[in-house]
Amino acid sequence: MIIDTHCHLDNEQYYEDIETVISNALDSNVKGFLIPGADPKDLPRAVELAEKYDEVYFSVGVHPYDANAFDLEIMKKYVTHPKCIAVGECGLDYFRLPESEIDKEEEIKLQKDVFIKQIEFAKEVRKPLIVHVRDASNDSKKLLLDYNAKEVGGVLHCFNADEQLISLANENFYFGIGGVLTFKNARKLIQVFPKIPKEKIIIETDGPYLTPHPYRGKRNEPAYTTLVAQKISELLEISLEEVETFTTNNAKTLFKEFSNIN
Repeated sequence: MIIDTHCHLDNEQYYEDIETVISNALDSNVKGFLIPGADPKDLPRAVELAEKYDEVYFSVGVHPYDANAFDLEIMKKYVTHPKCIAVGECGLDYFRLPESEIDKEEEIKLQKDVFIKQIEFAKEVRKPLIVHVRDASNDSKKLLLDYNAKEVGGVLHCFNADEQLISLANENFYFGIGGVLTFKNARKLIQVFPKIPKEKIIIETDGPYLTPHPYRGKRNEPAYTTLVAQKISELLEISLEEVETFTTNNAKTLFKEFSNIN
């Protein structure tokens, strides 16, 4: 069994055939799904799916690209839902910062402020964090340590292969591994991957994005987590069954509500 710990099933790319997408995943032995919060306007769709499908859960959060949309009252409204199991995805993303130094500093400050507020909120509601880090490893790690995020732990979603972040395994953090691991140009991640403690690895798609080989260029979906599991099996030189077992157990340890899924 596989649990897809990060899939944007509320994305418009799934609107027309969501039942088929979930059915295909279940047929591929993918038995659990977590929809990460990114933009508050998408939360009603996430809740709708979580209420319709037993296997679907969601989180409440604001992606760094949507930091301007952060509203703590909205998060408080949704976090009490019985199928809301995490806070995020939140974090820092410096990939598309403005060129102007003044604008760049303002954007970084905004992202940091919103990230800190979500760390504190996660600690308040006792739910793990889903953390997005892109071109911002130093600042992300510092904030997670400075604000004692280990109290609730979480996952470094779409782990970016920066070795300095691996030490966060000792701070109650897991590492989300998805389709990037199968890319032909993923040399750095493939090199770093065996250094991640096995008990801290979980599987994700980030669908509809980052589709694994050989389907790159097409829409990603939870059924393709099997390709990620196969690649992990190959790299660690262990059976596919063992990969499914330990990644599922890890997901259930981090997101305890998944323990209800068999």
